[in-house]
Amino acid sequence: MSRRLGEGVGGVPERDAPPTVTAVIALGANLGDREDTMRIAVEDLARLPLVSHVHASAPVESVAVKLDGPDEDAPAYLNAVALLQTRLAPTVLLAYLHAIENRHGRERRERWGDRTLDLDLIAYGEVTSDDPELLIPHPRAAEREFVLAPWLGLDRDAVLPGHGRVDAVLAQLRQQQ
Repeated sequence: MSRRLGEGVGGVPERDAPPTVTAVIALGANLGDREDTMRIAVEDLARLPLVSHVHASAPVESVAVKLDGPDEDAPAYLNAVALLQTRLAPTVLLAYLHAIENRHGRERRERWGDRTLDLDLIAYGEVTSDDPELLIPHPRAAEREFVLAPWLGLDRDAVLPGHGRVDAVLAQLRQQQ
């Protein structure tokens, strides 16, 4: 049975999704050759079907964030954000992100554990979803300077659905810190 890539899981069309949308992907790695892994992951994103115009931010380093909070003893993360144009349904795009993570040795042993590659779907146009299988926008994006700052560097007019302009969200986050 074939499934069109612009349809959601189960072959049900995601009629609310526009024909082409900007998706925001956060990349992170704190194990192995972080920079090389992220460079190749961006190339992997550009090779996906129905994806074009992939632009990635410069990487930034950040302290690992674990369930208990920042962990200075864990290997530091290298983080970046990629913007891409896609006609893939968000569920299909998320499945591709998981496949790319797996190809780069991602193991899901512990929640928020160290990883060779982490790809998060931060935003998919103006689409919002509270489905546990597809939470968009990403529920913690507004709390992550290592997501907001690189995203803002790529798009000065960026908007995080449900939160507002990324520059304002980032300013508020910095003020709280």
